[in-house]
Amino acid sequence: MSEDILQVKDLHVAYHTPRGPVRAVEGVSFTLKPGERFGLVGESGSGKSTMGLAILRLIKPPGRIESGEIILAGKKLLELTDQQMRRVRLAEVAMVAQGAMNSLNPVMLVRDQLADGLLDHGIRPSERELNRRIAELLEWVGLRPQVAGMYPHELSGGMKQRVVIAMAISLRPKVIIADEPTSALDVVVQRQIMETLRRVQADLGAAVILIGHDMGLMAQFVNRLGVMYAGKLVEVAPVRDIFHEPLHPYSQGLIASLPSLEEKAVFQGMGGLPPSLLNKPRGCPFHPRCPFVMDRCKTDVPAPRAARPNRWVACHLY
Repeated sequence: MSEDILQVKDLHVAYHTPRGPVRAVEGVSFTLKPGERFGLVGESGSGKSTMGLAILRLIKPPGRIESGEIILAGKKLLELTDQQMRRVRLAEVAMVAQGAMNSLNPVMLVRDQLADGLLDHGIRPSERELNRRIAELLEWVGLRPQVAGMYPHELSGGMKQRVVIAMAISLRPKVIIADEPTSALDVVVQRQIMETLRRVQADLGAAVILIGHDMGLMAQFVNRLGVMYAGKLVEVAPVRDIFHEPLHPYSQGLIASLPSLEEKAVFQGMGGLPPSLLNKPRGCPFHPRCPFVMDRCKTDVPAPRAARPNRWVACHLY
């Protein structure tokens, strides 16, 4: 079994507001192996994107990483200085953000934006070598070298997203965090973008954390899936196991809400709404919506436990 490239241990992140702390990530732990594709799925507000930003140490005030550990290839990221962490970003862990238009500077050429990351990490090749490297990056993500001389507004949505992927892989990181990389793209372009991400990830041998709420996309891309609810990781398992036998009632609700092409059935939604992260219910945060709620669910927070080989769940049913 290969050694973990990333370990997240008991991570807590909160946004401090005048009404009190919004606990966006609460006691989350997971590991990531080299070359693995790991998914984080859940409803809006479940803490998925905050999790990605915390790994990159990009949580800004009033947000704060309150406790826990993030270990990347043996480096304890929460103990690094800001300058040391700046060197780690892009070189060892990089993000493909959602909304490519917001990730690109509208008044800079694509070439200059790709060069920025290299220059910021002390890589200063000759003009000829820089042009060659940028052309290689663009070809790697399926774009013509001529795109380097264009501005973001001259590119389609899919092309912009490919440029963002090219920026993320420019220094061959060990971990790529993809935060809803296909949002606002049509289904055909979505597939192209995910195929591009899969190809460059395989070429690099990098691990990927895919953040999103599209269970279909997760099924096609990830090896292992983590289900988040109200800031907590409630189930982690190989993706096929979650689709064939979801254990946590929230996971069961997510799977039941998916349409099927194989059989006709009544479309099921999930009752209720996610709780406010400012004022979570006592006990299990899912208990107000859970069809299997027990008395202890209303008072005791379920601890994660191994329910099957290679999978664990935070639920009193197990």
